[in-house]
Amino acid sequence: MTIPQWALLGFAVWTLLVLFGTVGVYRWSRIFTGQVRISEWQADLPQGSDWYQRAMRAHMNCVENLPVFAAIVLCATATGADSRLLDLLAGAILVSRIGQTTVHLALAPSDLAASVRFAFFFVQAICMLAMAASVAVSAAG
Repeated sequence: MTIPQWALLGFAVWTLLVLFGTVGVYRWSRIFTGQVRISEWQADLPQGSDWYQRAMRAHMNCVENLPVFAAIVLCATATGADSRLLDLLAGAILVSRIGQTTVHLALAPSDLAASVRFAFFFVQAICMLAMAASVAVSAAG
């Protein structure tokens, strides 16, 4: 497997770990302790603590960005694009994704926390655009 493929796998695993390790633990701990019934969780209603709501949003951030990264890695794989630049960009995306999620979970809402989260997101977006451009150049040339 290439580094971008490994990074994609890491991104997918991270998305699942965030789901099970935050949302899942929060919900099931309340269900098993009798604080709520399983049927009380509704996807379209804000529920739970502030931290739980941040965990839900952090997970959704992962889910929203995973298909974009997957499409870029798929195109790189399909065209045989393989370079040190793609490796570095893919690694930066994974590290930035983990950083963004960690800040989302660890820090209460504030201007500083939002700025740091956005910085991590911005790195991911720039890296994905750079990867897409690199794949396109590789495929065309």
